[in-house]
Amino acid sequence: MILPQCEIFSASAAQEILFVSGGRAPSREFFLSVAGGRKIFAVDRGVEVCRACAVVPNFLIGDFDSANPSAVEWAREKNFPVEKFPADKDLTDTQLALNRAAEIFGEHVALVTGAFGGRVDHLYSNVFTCAALSRKIFLADEREIIFYVKGGEEAEVKFFREPLAVSLLPMTTTCAGVTTKNLHWELDAATLTQNFPNATSNRVEDEKIFLSVGRGTLAVYFCFE
Repeated sequence: MILPQCEIFSASAAQEILFVSGGRAPSREFFLSVAGGRKIFAVDRGVEVCRACAVVPNFLIGDFDSANPSAVEWAREKNFPVEKFPADKDLTDTQLALNRAAEIFGEHVALVTGAFGGRVDHLYSNVFTCAALSRKIFLADEREIIFYVKGGEEAEVKFFREPLAVSLLPMTTTCAGVTTKNLHWELDAATLTQNFPNATSNRVEDEKIFLSVGRGTLAVYFCFE
């Protein structure tokens, strides 16, 4: 996964799909840099980002309770598939979009922007929903990035911009066998627990970092100026 701030090396060769959710809107520069060459799912208010950047998505989904009606109408005029759901539903708009993309496109790598900012409950839902998915998934804008490393996996990240901080956040009760390289405070087969997330606010010591997880699901978080 290549982003403006870094490249996160992944073994998956599946196609990449961009989801534009309804949280804090990415900058125009960031959005245009990641939109090229990817299928795009606009999720509810995320369609406003697409319209503002003159990028026509491949699909629009949501209950449209927060999207500007004029942006929804713009989407309908472009004649790409639009699926509207009732506001009273069991799944969030982002969950619906992630499920629908799997039905339509099968195996893929997901990049979700517009996932940060706004309400804490929405962010909580996004972070844990994505952690539970079996596919590779990344949440990113110009200010923050989250990706996941699961038991038996390792990751390498090459930075184009140095992050302000690197944090390791357990998504499962326990993450065991966590090892890092090229961080200021290193871990060697460490155990991290969800109820005491103390591996936060680390910093990088090289343009590349490495990490691996023996068991559990770990969210790797970067923030940038």
